[in-house]
Amino acid sequence: MALVVVPKHIAEEAERRGLDLEELVLRALVEALNLDPEEVAKARVEIAKRSLAEAKEYITKGDPIQAGEKIYKAVEECIKALAEKHKTPQLEAAKKRGRWDTWLLGQAATDLSKRLGEERIKHAWAVAYDVHVWAFHEAKYRIEDVEAALPLAEWLLSYTEKALGEP
Repeated sequence: MALVVVPKHIAEEAERRGLDLEELVLRALVEALNLDPEEVAKARVEIAKRSLAEAKEYITKGDPIQAGEKIYKAVEECIKALAEKHKTPQLEAAKKRGRWDTWLLGQAATDLSKRLGEERIKHAWAVAYDVHVWAFHEAKYRIEDVEAALPLAEWLLSYTEKALGEP
């Protein structure tokens, strides 16, 4: 993974507008390089792997806030990768809106669960969103509450890799 330096005031403006800087950079590169959906999905899996590894580090350090956010990010990227592969309606809506909103991710998780016959996709999203809210935003979850979400996030990452034909 390459490091990209963004001027501080631009990064702050993106954050102020509620935009994910990593997502903006990825979308800009996808467009500039005219990448196909399979390549985009693979990039998302790489981000999910990194996020899950970081989540484990934060769990080891006893930091439920950051661990929860990294678990959420890993699951979010897996849902986006599966949406890319299966060309869900939510993917097109996100492209038109210029961003993925949580409600679009939730809808994609529901649709993917139904389409693929795997209820754990929707469940992984629900658990990740729960951790996102109560660990990251509200700072109410303990490390054991966040750690309990880890196996489902790991399963979704493995499932997504297999779905994309990754080793």
